Amino acid sequence: MAAYSGKSATILGLAQQFRSRNLKIAYGKPLGTCQPEAETEELEADVWFIRQTLDLAPADLRPTLLTLNDQTIGDRLRGVDGADYGQTLMEYQGLNGADVVLLEGPGTLAEGRLFDLDLGQMASVLDAQVLLVMRYESSLIVESLLLAQSELGDRLLGVLINDIPVDSAEMVAQVKNFLESRGIPVLGLLPRSQLLRSVTVEELVHQLKAEVLCRPDRLDLLVEELTIGAMNVSAALKYFRKGNNMAVITGGDRTDIQWAALETSTHCLILTGHLPPTPAVLSRAEELEIPILSVDLDTLTTVEIVDHAFGQVRLHEAVKVNCIEQLIAKHFDCDRLLDKLGLVTVQA
Repeated sequence: MAAYSGKSATILGLAQQFRSRNLKIAYGKPLGTCQPEAETEELEADVWFIRQTLDLAPADLRPTLLTLNDQTIGDRLRGVDGADYGQTLMEYQGLNGADVVLLEGPGTLAEGRLFDLDLGQMASVLDAQVLLVMRYESSLIVESLLLAQSELGDRLLGVLINDIPVDSAEMVAQVKNFLESRGIPVLGLLPRSQLLRSVTVEELVHQLKAEVLCRPDRLDLLVEELTIGAMNVSAALKYFRKGNNMAVITGGDRTDIQWAALETSTHCLILTGHLPPTPAVLSRAEELEIPILSVDLDTLTTVEIVDHAFGQVRLHEAVKVNCIEQLIAKHFDCDRLLDKLGLVTVQA
């Protein structure tokens, strides 16, 4: 019920569970939110990744009907686009041979309503049931789910609560008991995973418009934590040693902090102020295979951009797919889901 809540990841995890029970799956994302990354590409990055990861045949993949952006919304508002997307959506019922069709819905209850493609309208047209995926922010999640229940009614199959911090386990247990008492099945409670929240160095380069000073071949490294090197070197070392797979942001003139970062669990060194590091630092980073990025930004702005990148993590790495498959297998009640769907399966 929010962007970047883990819908694509959940689909990949459930697909593995369904296939292990000899169920044939199909997939579609009726409403797109991102343009394809190149004009020659037809699929947005998330859809392409799911298709490749699940090795879906063309007949098992349904096209995105519409991508939400300023252009498509403007066309609708001006009356240029008068298409009946609800009717077009009926094509999704034409899938042959699939036991389960997994459709990735809009990010919120309202998204797509201008085009008759919001979550409730999709479910009604397709006579589908809805599994909500929500990231746990606080106990206020209860109010959002009660609203969803009032909007979706009997079509609400259940909920998966994702990204639960360890220290919220007791409150989440109370939330689960309350939701179950209100007729909202809680089918999964997934603990927070630093790996799933990580971003690649390449994504940070893109977001920061950074210059890569060394090891452009290691931009695939995953960054799990952000650390700011603005203290004295002894305090920095103590702080860095507690981190894991960090991106360290520090001034280009802070050679002492740069050395400290390179000797700890750092996957990326980001230098602010567009000041180059010393040749010795560059040489050491090359040796340790740690990319160094240079940005023409101040530290505060750099931190804000990196924080934003962590908040918009996409699942485009095989190691993350393995992680979500394990989490779904351990923390999601797939048998209960299949029972609600009325599917009889045989474990492979």
